[in-house]
Amino acid sequence: MEKGRERDEEMINEGGTLEKYLTFRVGEEDYGISIHYVSEIVGLQKITPVPDVPPYVKGVINLRGKIIPVLDMRLRLGMPERSYDERTCIIVVNVEGDLLGLIVDRVNEVTDIPQEQIEPPPSEEGGFVMGLGKVGEGVKILLDVHKILR
Repeated sequence: MEKGRERDEEMINEGGTLEKYLTFRVGEEDYGISIHYVSEIVGLQKITPVPDVPPYVKGVINLRGKIIPVLDMRLRLGMPERSYDERTCIIVVNVEGDLLGLIVDRVNEVTDIPQEQIEPPPSEEGGFVMGLGKVGEGVKILLDVHKILR
């Protein structure tokens, strides 16, 4: 099993741990991914389309000489497409040495979520969701970066 994924599952199963998540908005929901995977956050830039890819793969960007594929998280999560604006940004994640850009509506903040405040996803399948983090009066949908890539 991949090291990062093992770490995610340990966070869910063992309890008593405080994990940092980068939180962001897609549509009307707040999501989070483990800060462990985040390389950087960049503003929206020119995306070069690539043929014969799923609709949620918007293309590639050239980030300081590195070609990085970018996914539109709205489309990946089954939401309707919308125009990008000044708050739209790209979260660059590193998954086992591969860089990938996630286009989100906006980035919120880095949030500490105690393990005991994370519930498992409501269904067996879970899709991209690895857990639901209770933060104050709200809930952050915590995503499994590995499943987003599939």
